[in-house]
Amino acid sequence: MSGKGASPPTLSGKMFTIGLVSSWYASNIGVLLLNKYLLSNYGFKYPIFLTMCHMTACALLSYVAIAWLRLVPMQSMRSRMQFLKISALSLVFCGSVVSGNVSLRYLPVSFNQAIGATTPFFTALFAYSMTVRREAWLTYVTLIPVVTGVIFASGGEPSFHLFGFIMCIGATAARAFKTVLQGLLLSSEGEKLNSMNLLLFMSPIAVVLLLPATIIMEENVVGITRSLAKEDIKIIWYLLFNSTLAYFVNLTNFLVTKHTSALTLQVLGNAKGAVAVVVSILIFRNPVSVTGMLGYSLTVVGVVLYSEAKKRFKTQAS
Repeated sequence: MSGKGASPPTLSGKMFTIGLVSSWYASNIGVLLLNKYLLSNYGFKYPIFLTMCHMTACALLSYVAIAWLRLVPMQSMRSRMQFLKISALSLVFCGSVVSGNVSLRYLPVSFNQAIGATTPFFTALFAYSMTVRREAWLTYVTLIPVVTGVIFASGGEPSFHLFGFIMCIGATAARAFKTVLQGLLLSSEGEKLNSMNLLLFMSPIAVVLLLPATIIMEENVVGITRSLAKEDIKIIWYLLFNSTLAYFVNLTNFLVTKHTSALTLQVLGNAKGAVAVVVSILIFRNPVSVTGMLGYSLTVVGVVLYSEAKKRFKTQAS
């Protein structure tokens, strides 16, 4: 091995990384705020149809990115069993996104993000119950402030809505469940897919799953959308832009993961939630309480401690 260390990143390399992270933040926060605006402020009360628009855009743009632009090599499904596994992941993913969108009709983005920060708690819960894999005791201790913070935030939330809260908890749990399930179902070397190809396979399946749900639960939504478009054509542009942003959330997440370390991604992810809270309060001017903000801060501190404990445990195990 050479005695020379890795060369420091160039200015252009740093600017590229900053641009990637900025794009990741902008697309994440942008789709969150636009979802809130459409479903709550604008009055477009069709979260399942909105999710189906997102999944349609992800299917089309994933194909363009992989088959035409060749951002990553095209992978293929190897068996009927793998198709069934990906379908199961799609179902959980749909449940997560739809529940999250439903919750935005009733809850402010700031509170939505506070609940979403409890994802590590549910991930640890599902990982233990499904794999019986124990973490270090310190890792479980760090989950106490994560949950306690949300309890405080809930008690101090002026716009608390029970149904919205239940939907948001369900979305957070489903997101964590998908992460653990993905690790179990696609763990063998022959079945591993990068996130871009997984999205390419999951999105069309999600559209097929969401279509009957939209028809049954959001009757005549296409006709209603057309009527809205005759009164205000901006609704079409909102939906197109929102759906495109939903794809860029996944694309930029993949690129940031590729060009930074896992630890950097965790830190950036924690900060992203805090930025989303501040931006949403400035835009929507939803009331916040000192108790609510202290609760959210406690949750974020818990998530940071959890990440540190996980990193330390992995370092000792290796």
